[in-house]
Amino acid sequence: MAQALDVYHASLKEAQADPRVIAVQGASPFERLDWLALLTSHCLDEKKARVTIAADAQGCTALPWLEGKGRITALANWYNFFVGFLGDEIRLSEIVRRLPHGRALFAPLPKDDAAALAEAFRKAGWMALVEPCDSNHILAVNGRSFAEYWADRPGALRETVRRKSRKGEVNLRLVTQFSQTDWDAYEAIYRLSWKPGEGSPDFLRAWAEMEGKTGRLRLGIAEVAGQPVAAQFWTVEGGTAFIHKLAHDERFRKQSPGTLLSAAMFEHVIDRDGVSLIDFGTGDDPYKRDWMEDVRVRWRVRAWRKSSVRHWPSLIRALAAQRLRPLVSRNHHG
Repeated sequence: MAQALDVYHASLKEAQADPRVIAVQGASPFERLDWLALLTSHCLDEKKARVTIAADAQGCTALPWLEGKGRITALANWYNFFVGFLGDEIRLSEIVRRLPHGRALFAPLPKDDAAALAEAFRKAGWMALVEPCDSNHILAVNGRSFAEYWADRPGALRETVRRKSRKGEVNLRLVTQFSQTDWDAYEAIYRLSWKPGEGSPDFLRAWAEMEGKTGRLRLGIAEVAGQPVAAQFWTVEGGTAFIHKLAHDERFRKQSPGTLLSAAMFEHVIDRDGVSLIDFGTGDDPYKRDWMEDVRVRWRVRAWRKSSVRHWPSLIRALAAQRLRPLVSRNHHG
């Protein structure tokens, strides 16, 4: 006899009240309902945020999503390192079958999640395309101490840290509890940095405060003559250190406070927190290559419901572009 499957659409608040969904949350901010709820309340439209849940006696699967104009997208923005579903993929096709609208887009996805989600769309009668969309720089610690990791860094980087540390001009602090004074220093540095304007400063502050209460926060501050000149916002969870935000005051570039602070942060999470992975998020910034050793591709899944005739032109354009992409790539590199 087939197992009874309970499938329903829920708000984030309803999903947070379902113990079956709570049990399948992952070990990163981006797989936690409290983080998704915080992100939605500050950065997205709460009225359009949904979680589709499928549960039976064997377990639960949940897919967070956002309703848009004629399509659904991942419940995410630029703060997400990745998106995905919660729980196993067994019930994913039943979730997809009940999604509204005729188009869907989920990104950035880890490789296995992208493959599982695309297959679920196809089983549910949709057309689905999987394509690369971003890069994710990571460091697998592989049981090394910081000293062992540091010995493998580029010579120029190690020499910079050696020389600038010897001068003693930069004082470094790393805190694991949130304080408004420290966060004010972070925000002041960010405003003086080369970075573009912060998308949602209120969200970032609320997030740091939330992580501080659970001991997941790692906030680094570098000071010169008592003045904060560089800051980094990391979190540690599930054996992974996530590097969220870096900033430094360009006027103090000669002292290399950002580089010194990065070295101290890496040492802390490797030797004291004992993480197995450090995740530098998405983006192929050249400076990441000095610190990290591997790059993972992040993927995009686009899907069209076959019966949704009004979305066929979009599907045809996407299929044509995907067929042309290998040719364009060969011409570009050739």
